[in-house]
Amino acid sequence: MNPPIKPLKNCGKCGLCLTACPVYKVLKEEQASPRAKLQLIKAFENNTLESSPLLKELVSKCLMCGSCAVACPSGINHYEHFMDMRQKMVESLGETPAIKSLIFLLSKESRIRMGAGMAKLGQTLTPKWLADKYRLGNIPINQFPRLNPTPFRKTVATTISPKGLKKGSLVYFTGCATNFLYEDTGISTIGILTHLGYEVIIPKDQTCCGIPLMFHGAPAVENMMTNIQALCAHDCHGIIVDCTTCGAALKDEYPALIRKTKEKDRPATEHNGEVLEDCAQKIAAKTTDILSFIAAHRKDLVFDETTPKLGPVAYHAPCHSRNSFKSQPLVQDLLRNLPFMDYTPTPDEAECCGGGGTFFYEHPDIAKIMMDKKLWHVNAVNARYWLTDCPVCRINMSGNLDKSGDIQVRHPVSLIYGALKKP
Repeated sequence: MNPPIKPLKNCGKCGLCLTACPVYKVLKEEQASPRAKLQLIKAFENNTLESSPLLKELVSKCLMCGSCAVACPSGINHYEHFMDMRQKMVESLGETPAIKSLIFLLSKESRIRMGAGMAKLGQTLTPKWLADKYRLGNIPINQFPRLNPTPFRKTVATTISPKGLKKGSLVYFTGCATNFLYEDTGISTIGILTHLGYEVIIPKDQTCCGIPLMFHGAPAVENMMTNIQALCAHDCHGIIVDCTTCGAALKDEYPALIRKTKEKDRPATEHNGEVLEDCAQKIAAKTTDILSFIAAHRKDLVFDETTPKLGPVAYHAPCHSRNSFKSQPLVQDLLRNLPFMDYTPTPDEAECCGGGGTFFYEHPDIAKIMMDKKLWHVNAVNARYWLTDCPVCRINMSGNLDKSGDIQVRHPVSLIYGALKKP
């Protein structure tokens, strides 16, 4: 669980966060550094600095990757301070129509389904010349992933039996991306977990984890309540996420958000706050990402010996995988020891790709510099597959690839599942 948010006065201005911040490494401007943002927030809270479009822009120039908090010797949770400040900026200055629309859609599952349906219709009706011409950030419309024909959770049972002897039960939090965009990730995750002997439970009433709302200063309490109740309704040995951003919400943000709502005497206490707090802590303790889970059970995987060697394979470590789950070394070891995979690390494997939720859309110039560097390195190793366990990174990476190339961007689970020995 996140520790209580430490006061801004703890910042010693040492500058260690500068070398960790992907935005600062691109811009080399002090005002873009985490250290500067903390000082601006402190001035705002002390009423010596007023809200302004410039202040809002500076606060928004952040990927919310958490690297600065990991590097901070004073233990300051920049993440929480930045989210709180974003909320204050939105309350003071409002939000752009595009971001407001996104927040509106993500705040209720019925709206997400409606938005996905509209987007699917748009993908069908938009002529190719128009899809080639227009971009969101640096990504041409036609290079965004096609939506699933049917939302993934509608295509699978709530409870899926294991192959062979049952070892335990796992709840699978699919997130929005797997449900609406990347069904291959969901199919592969279920296939691997049942292959390992686990019963898989997929709560139908789960919804957006709430991280996109919190990143944009919007309340995520309703999403949080829905998911806590959905996940706590099932007795299980663990909770699996295929996206570490969703995982960071369950593991880090839910306990912190309940704590803050209780401190502010807000609606959480009206929903039996003590029970919710206990549930949130249990969820946090049980949550693990799928790649860490596979790494812990690698010796139990049985592969088809006829699977051809896949490679070269490069990996991009998402920010939340590195900073929340600390899973990069586990994933590296896993990929290195898979018998069918020719894993070739790139020098910037752990560098941010510039996706950052909507960062690639709001700050395309900064995102492009980050992505161009990663593209150079992945091309330098002649990668055939470029793997990542974050759906936004996947969108950003595949969306910026040269269409004439043959690199495939995939979640690692799809290659692992494809190589398993089938009954």
